[in-house]
Amino acid sequence: MKKNNFKPSPFALAAFLLTNSVAHAQTAPAAAAVEAKPASAGEAQTVTISASADASKEGLSSAYAGGQVARGGRLGLLGNVNVMDTPFNTTNYTQALIQDQQSHSVADVLQNDPSVRVARGFGNFQELYVIRGFAVNSDDLAYNGLYGLLPRQFVSSELLERVEVFRGANTFINGAAPGGGGIGGAINLLPKRATNEPLTQVTLGGESGGQIYTAADLGRRFGPDNNTGIRINAAHRDGDTSVDNEKRKLDVLSVGMDFKARDFRLSADIGYQNHRLTAPRPSVTVDTSIALPAAPEGSSNFAQPWSYSNERDTFGTLRGEFDISKDVVAWAAFGARSGEEANTLAAPTVSKTDGTASTYRFDNARKDTVRTGEVGIRGKLQTGAVAHSLSATLSGYWQDSRNAYALSDFFNPLATSIYKPVNSAEPVANFFTGGTLSNPLTTHKSILSSYALADTMSFVNDTVLLTVGARNQTIKDYSYDYNTGAENSKYNESAVTPVVGLVFKPMKNVSLYANYIEALQQGAVASGTDIVNQGQTFSPYKSKQKEIGVKYDAGTLMMSAALFTTSQPSAYVQNKVFGIFGEQRNRGLELSVYGVPTRGLRLLGGLTLLDAEQLHTAGGANDGKDAIGVPDTQLNLGAEWDVPGVRGLTLTGRTVYTSSQYADGANKQKLPSWTRLDLGARYTTTIADRAVTFRARIDNVADKNYWASAGGYPGAGYLVLGAPRTFVVSGSVDF
Repeated sequence: MKKNNFKPSPFALAAFLLTNSVAHAQTAPAAAAVEAKPASAGEAQTVTISASADASKEGLSSAYAGGQVARGGRLGLLGNVNVMDTPFNTTNYTQALIQDQQSHSVADVLQNDPSVRVARGFGNFQELYVIRGFAVNSDDLAYNGLYGLLPRQFVSSELLERVEVFRGANTFINGAAPGGGGIGGAINLLPKRATNEPLTQVTLGGESGGQIYTAADLGRRFGPDNNTGIRINAAHRDGDTSVDNEKRKLDVLSVGMDFKARDFRLSADIGYQNHRLTAPRPSVTVDTSIALPAAPEGSSNFAQPWSYSNERDTFGTLRGEFDISKDVVAWAAFGARSGEEANTLAAPTVSKTDGTASTYRFDNARKDTVRTGEVGIRGKLQTGAVAHSLSATLSGYWQDSRNAYALSDFFNPLATSIYKPVNSAEPVANFFTGGTLSNPLTTHKSILSSYALADTMSFVNDTVLLTVGARNQTIKDYSYDYNTGAENSKYNESAVTPVVGLVFKPMKNVSLYANYIEALQQGAVASGTDIVNQGQTFSPYKSKQKEIGVKYDAGTLMMSAALFTTSQPSAYVQNKVFGIFGEQRNRGLELSVYGVPTRGLRLLGGLTLLDAEQLHTAGGANDGKDAIGVPDTQLNLGAEWDVPGVRGLTLTGRTVYTSSQYADGANKQKLPSWTRLDLGARYTTTIADRAVTFRARIDNVADKNYWASAGGYPGAGYLVLGAPRTFVVSGSVDF
């Protein structure tokens, strides 16, 4: 489609749905734990559950056999959809998995996913997720479908009921991601809600280095028919980590509320997170003229003792849903976040293979204000032999970022080594500055708006499901001078991203699917020296994906396979013209499995094979070579075994394998492959009439030293050292 050719109004669809709705609204489903009811007419699977993550009529999709993964998840304006009914590849990790694995953050949960590898942001400690070989920043995590609301660098697992992973391009699903992700996948996080039964749970724990952990989880329902619920979670971590001289302190508090009436539902969330790192081990940049040095010991720390990174966020959401009729529901959701970051960094650059390195001080201050929201309507109707599930939505996103920085003299760097670190006196950061650290000015504003329409059509008794739709996305972006606040540049462009998805069910437990879908990123503004089109603004980049796959539900074991190819444009200068001449193409095969193959045994994992190729590069220098930081093979396999004869005892294990990858576009610096083995156990019993669960885990059992990832930020190949052998233990008591 050409830009802006698609101009249907979502209000027209809304009016059509309303005029075709004559039935009275149904009563909201009672909160009771039961199995999912089969979907029909291409609609989302409807379930009644003991906890709901939002104001959704469908509720939270029930867990699949084994309890580690859910049967379905949220697909933006399409609502909650069973995995067998969606033309995409998704996995939805449950709170049971999060708690049993003692996960600290989203990154810990995604250690189970063969399509994802965890990296780090450029120059900081931001969690970054590489899905299908493309980076998804933690800026681009969605919270119940809304972007930008959660803490920007680290999201504590105590906030989460589900971690939903969508694989592939996804601008149509929730709109363009504010951080420029959305090419290889998307991650949606769901908040906790009060269950039917009262919940009062306290957890105490610790880990290698002396890190202490305490948490409380309380939930209650009250009112007529338990129509009102509240869920409160609080957590505190403090102490040294398994890395030498590194300290972490974390405080988390969240309150989730919900209310259910006959024909409408409301939910709200308020959250606070304060995350502080002292002497955190930084990423490593290696001079491109040398071979990559061997990985240092996993417990070593080459951070300067005066370095730190602090992040504090307060956020909230409000969501409502109203049953206009039996078959039509409308919703609205709004959210806001206020975040502050401050850090002093000193990342080393290695110049010799013996580990010789240099560093300088870099200070940064940032304040973010985010407001976001969406409204939508979804309904069913019949046209002859074809059933339709129609959806329309409007969304908006606004962000104001205030930034300032200061550097020490980088012409006289501090000498150090990644093998024998040298602690230097703290230099003064006043050599080169931008803005005032104590009072940063607005340096960046983003305004995203979109509307989308979709129709999922059902044919031949729901054996064929065809989804078609499109989203019209507008991206406005403004940058301002750090010192004066004057506008430097502005960007205002629109584009349409379509989607076509087909599901065919030749048998009840088999789904064949195919899709075409696009991702959207802000286009470049021509810049540089000696170019003839300085300042030219380009339309948003479209990354195009094609995928086919198969899913098989054996009743207690789910298996799937997917083949995909995604192309991403890129910009560079050619013959003094800045343009969109470059392209990267990622192709791959994904195999996944989860469930209970036999009684007492649970499996979770899979294999991803990737071919990430640079097709067109400046001067053809790197044509045909691998993209930075994308391994050819990723294998994750986890298992849980309930020990026969010892009631309540479960042994766990997980293997993570990542093949070699390159740290530079010329493919001269190659990271070795690595394999990590994690082992654990948990024991559930009753003490003094209280349910008690003890958990223990050892990550990196063999204490291997390895470079875990390369890059994440486009064109950069900085290295992140893998964590050493780490022991984690905890105990939970239900009162």
